[in-house]
Amino acid sequence: MNCVVLHAEWTPKPDFKLGPKDIDGKLTYLGSRVWRKPRLAVEKKEKPAIGPTDCLIQVKACGICGSDVHMAQADADGYTWYPGLTAFPVTLGHEFAGVVVEAGAQAFNKRTGTRYQAGEPVCAEEMFWCSYCRPCAEGNPNQCERLQEIGFSVDGAFAEYVAVDSRYLWSLEELRGAYQGDDVFVAGSLVEPTSVAYNAVIECAGGIRPGDNAVIYGGGPIGIAAVAIMKRAGAAKVILVEPEEVRANLGRKLGADIVINPMVDNPAEKILEYTGGLGAARYLEATGLPDRIIPSIEDAIWYGKFIGAKIALVARADKKAPLNAEVYEVKKAKIAGAQGHSGYGTFPRVISCMASGMDMTPMITRKVALPDVPENIVLLQTDKRNCKITCVA
Repeated sequence: MNCVVLHAEWTPKPDFKLGPKDIDGKLTYLGSRVWRKPRLAVEKKEKPAIGPTDCLIQVKACGICGSDVHMAQADADGYTWYPGLTAFPVTLGHEFAGVVVEAGAQAFNKRTGTRYQAGEPVCAEEMFWCSYCRPCAEGNPNQCERLQEIGFSVDGAFAEYVAVDSRYLWSLEELRGAYQGDDVFVAGSLVEPTSVAYNAVIECAGGIRPGDNAVIYGGGPIGIAAVAIMKRAGAAKVILVEPEEVRANLGRKLGADIVINPMVDNPAEKILEYTGGLGAARYLEATGLPDRIIPSIEDAIWYGKFIGAKIALVARADKKAPLNAEVYEVKKAKIAGAQGHSGYGTFPRVISCMASGMDMTPMITRKVALPDVPENIVLLQTDKRNCKITCVA
């Protein structure tokens, strides 16, 4: 079968130290400190075999994530931009949906309570948590000590077929009432990125009280998804900070009441203007530029009247951000880090939101075939006019 594979050279930077969970020459939790000269290729691989708890899934749709883009993108010294868990070579792709074609004898379907059957539409978590380390046992699967990630350290779904343990699968049958035919899979491929946004603003940042305001910095897929979630959760005003007009319009379509172009206006000043000097209860940093964004958020909090604001950090970036402790002390503000999407009932809640009218498919601005994925990953390194490019079978 055809697969989109990312290769890179293991070339640790001088200050890199092999961590306790790293594997020399193969796997690291600090990708941007190690992997150099990333390159993409369409290659042939064998159809994966399945174990007793696995399902073999025929991939119907798989979105290109910013992580895919940054893994394949090199800085001035040739190192990959992506700072997290990586093991190369690997088949990319983790935002996917497909249909079960074969199920192991112990592949359990959470929807029916019985073994998976061929024909079930499914999507999958990207975080392969172990369930028995301390973070998992304490209810924090996104912080699993033995974490593996599909499309990062385990072969992913930019392929014709993918094998996944049933514990990470979620049925998309509920979407059949809202979407017809293969549109179920197109919508289903957006469950994973939408769940990342849900985990950040609802689970990690504590959600929002209806009537409070929310500000989203960054109109990429995660930011756009956060706009929809915050509006559905009852935010009075959802403000999106985004310079690209295509993404700004998508934000408006998915629920943004106001869009601020940071290339034209000072975001903090405009946030206070639009909220009558109050500011917001929740801020999301979804740009990957925390060194530039956090000072802007701090200005909005400092000069605003709202007490107890929370900032959620979700975009991955190997950058240090300056913090003004006075803002957090005087204004009782907090920062919440967010990684992943697993646990807490996030996936089924996102699927139910989609099934009951939260349509995320407008964020898909282009559909491509599998052989065209590499060139579109490269395209997204510079082209911000597209929001989500999705590979469809």
